[in-house]
Amino acid sequence: MFHVEFPGLGIEFDIGRVAFRIGEIRVYWYGLLIAVGFLLAVIYAVVRCKEFKIKREPLLDCIIFGLITAIIGARAYYVAFRWEVYKDDWISIFRVDQGGLAIYGGIIGALIGGLIVARIYRVKIGALLDLTGLGFLIGQGIGRWGNFTNQEAFGTPTDNIFRMVSERTEGLAVHPCFLYESAWCLLGFVLLHFISKKYRKFDGQIFYMYLVWYGFERMIVEGLRTDSLYLPFGNIRVSQLLSALIVIFGLVMLVMGFRKVRKSNKAKVLRN
Repeated sequence: MFHVEFPGLGIEFDIGRVAFRIGEIRVYWYGLLIAVGFLLAVIYAVVRCKEFKIKREPLLDCIIFGLITAIIGARAYYVAFRWEVYKDDWISIFRVDQGGLAIYGGIIGALIGGLIVARIYRVKIGALLDLTGLGFLIGQGIGRWGNFTNQEAFGTPTDNIFRMVSERTEGLAVHPCFLYESAWCLLGFVLLHFISKKYRKFDGQIFYMYLVWYGFERMIVEGLRTDSLYLPFGNIRVSQLLSALIVIFGLVMLVMGFRKVRKSNKAKVLRN
């Protein structure tokens, strides 16, 4: 049980890691919140798949296989950049219940697994990626609160209005990085949902916008965190570097996509 305070907001309460028990089985808030975020993302994708001209059955197969590879990817990413902790105890690599999952690893894993199945079923990759980006924002926006219940993923000391204090912060008022990311992802979902309804010009557009939106936030907030994964050389945060590359890639793909749409529209005008 943690006693958490948000002095700038005048809020304080106690929060435990365990949501409820079923006999001797403990159900943790962390896993429950991730499951809720995943379920809502799946429901959203199923409801809107027809708009993206994707059939429900292959979509669900992509999601199921993508979930499996996401878990593998999230763990592999974390272990790879904390290898000094696991190299002498290989069994601990499989102890996921003790923590150690990285969001970027999960995203990469989910994309690899989902796209493999998509190729098998000949699902439109760009359209699938658009739905995936929207689903990621839902899952990340809700799942980040699992970090709150574990009192992790916070940042350096601050005196801003959202500062947080708990036993895990050793009495210091720190940046609640989980809150920043959750709010940014949920806001991003609302914006990209609206854009996908009214202004989606090509398959892949929403996904590339997701990359830019999320990558920009993570690039900044990662610099505030105290639990970052670092490259083996130098003092470079892995997720911060990856975020910068993702933003650049997303912007390049958006420019190329809109240029292609513009050329196509000009060609149609000339033919008419």
